[in-house]
Amino acid sequence: MATRSDAVQIDVRLDRSSPVPLYHQLAQAIETAIDRGALQPGDRLENEITLTERLGLARPTARQAIQELVRKGLLVRRRGLGTQVVRPAIHRDVRLTSLYEDLTDAGRAPETRLLAHEAVTPATSGVPALRDLLPADEPLQMLRRLRRADGEPLSIMTNYLPARFDLADDVLAERGLYALLREQGAQIAIAHQTIGARLAHDDEAALLERPAPLACVTAELTVYDDAGALVELGRHLYRADRYTVQTSLVV
Repeated sequence: MATRSDAVQIDVRLDRSSPVPLYHQLAQAIETAIDRGALQPGDRLENEITLTERLGLARPTARQAIQELVRKGLLVRRRGLGTQVVRPAIHRDVRLTSLYEDLTDAGRAPETRLLAHEAVTPATSGVPALRDLLPADEPLQMLRRLRRADGEPLSIMTNYLPARFDLADDVLAERGLYALLREQGAQIAIAHQTIGARLAHDDEAALLERPAPLACVTAELTVYDDAGALVELGRHLYRADRYTVQTSLVV
């Protein structure tokens, strides 16, 4: 997406008689401009001095508003560039869903590039967990896909599935994996997930179009059907600056 090189000035109306703090009113005005597209990813905000003089605010007030949006992942401060709008991170609850469907539900435009689709067995997969779960010669298929959101690389997903599933390459580029599996009779009952973190390998960073070293979130998934049979083993890698996992805690 092309971005504007000059700082973008947005219309901000502050109600000084309101009990809502001025910094929060300013933060809400900027966030609304982002939501409505008046400010787009890559756009630069006017600097604090210009902003405060135009709105008649103290600099700490403007700084607090901007910092609130930095914490929410909507703005970033970059040395030499100022304050820029960034693409919001993808937030996912801890439940079994397809990233493709989550992106669509969030109003993002998902794209999938199929990197590999091969026949393997636990013995040839190079994945010790598969050898622990299945006979060494069990027929499987391995998928490796690059997922983009609004044209920006977000994740590299590697999935190992039973060979019985008929997964056409062109359909994999257009649909979420779990929807396809359910259409073919998979009765998904339970999934175990481990969230971790690591640096991307050089080839992975290149696919994600970011310089190394690149911090990434990892997700290791093992999915079973209602009969206890393996449906999928997944090894997924996500850009840490574009992906978060949300959980609810029992207290």
